[in-house]
Amino acid sequence: MVTLSKAVRQRYSLAPDTPLTLIDLDGILLLRARIPMVTELAQQIASEQERAGLAVDDLLTAWRHDRYGLDEPLASDT
Repeated sequence: MVTLSKAVRQRYSLAPDTPLTLIDLDGILLLRARIPMVTELAQQIASEQERAGLAVDDLLTAWRHDRYGLDEPLASDT
């Protein structure tokens, strides 16, 4: 069990139930919040989307055009 000071918990936005990973690097201990991969990827996508100034509808439209080209199925076809 590891106890972290309130200042550390606040600085890194750690909740009481935040899972942590302890890594031993040849005597140097590294403590890292274990953020699920999906959450991390979703945050990266949202950041890139905001940076590019794109709405979700823009991304979905571009994806449909990339996937289907001019032969995009109608909603009644799905």
